[in-house]
Amino acid sequence: MRKIFKLFVCALFMFTCANAFAAKKSIVCVTYPEYDWVLNILGKKASSFNVTLLQDNGTDLHSYQPSVKDVAKISTCDMLVFVGGESDEWVEKAISNAKNKNMLVVNMLESLGDRVREEEVVEGMQAEEEEEEGEEEVEYDEHVWLSIKNAIFIVNALCENIQKLDSENAALYKSNSESYVKQLSLLDADYEKAVAAATRKTLLFADRFPFRYLTEDYGLSYYAAFVGCSAESEASFETVIFLAKKLDELALNVVLTIEKNDKKIAKTLISNTKAKNQQILEMDSLQSVTKKEIKAGRTYISAMKKNLEVLKQAL
Repeated sequence: MRKIFKLFVCALFMFTCANAFAAKKSIVCVTYPEYDWVLNILGKKASSFNVTLLQDNGTDLHSYQPSVKDVAKISTCDMLVFVGGESDEWVEKAISNAKNKNMLVVNMLESLGDRVREEEVVEGMQAEEEEEEGEEEVEYDEHVWLSIKNAIFIVNALCENIQKLDSENAALYKSNSESYVKQLSLLDADYEKAVAAATRKTLLFADRFPFRYLTEDYGLSYYAAFVGCSAESEASFETVIFLAKKLDELALNVVLTIEKNDKKIAKTLISNTKAKNQQILEMDSLQSVTKKEIKAGRTYISAMKKNLEVLKQAL
């Protein structure tokens, strides 16, 4: 009899837990920046939601392949947040086939409207094949999160949607959002001061260049080997020589790359300069964040603060 009673209690406990889990509203974030923003808006209420980050294994936006589980999570979620560019075409398909037709959807590119920029090929940059063949299709720069000003705009949009999910705690989410936006605004001001005090106004990337929004925010110019969404990894002789000459011409002391780059192109550029003593520094594009890094305390603000310190050295 005792055994039956224990089994009953255990089953009741599991049933209660399952119901409690199912009752939670679910928010699915495809990439890391919006995941971190959502958690900051939720604050102490985060445990009352099921917040999922899909791209948490170090694979970046451009090469991510969704699993069946990922598509299933989107299908039944209450709120979905994603970038919305060409790399997210699979998300659009998942939304159209979703079971929950009432989910709230935050497409960051759509939310930003005319703040979004087309991808550009600057002088010396290695164009991709489709551009060389003269195709007319417009591609938008997806890396909107690397503008702190854009981040502030999107955080406010996220807050409005989270308030719709849980209107009872709307005031708390508004307060959390305002507090977080204040932190972002202070960091934005720090970037403004750093650029104003800089002796140089040009960056040079021996890599893909996902920082266009950041450079536009602060009036910086740049040269780079590839556009931000490029799949290229080998720079042509012409690209290497052009960038090496720019290092000499502008007397730049720093060659930049993004995270997890092997630095081969950067080293080749430096070897082709007169001085041959430039530093190689890394900026974090927040495209390939892992669970381990999140657990270790990595946040959007901490990453952008580190980028600011690198920027100061580069300028």
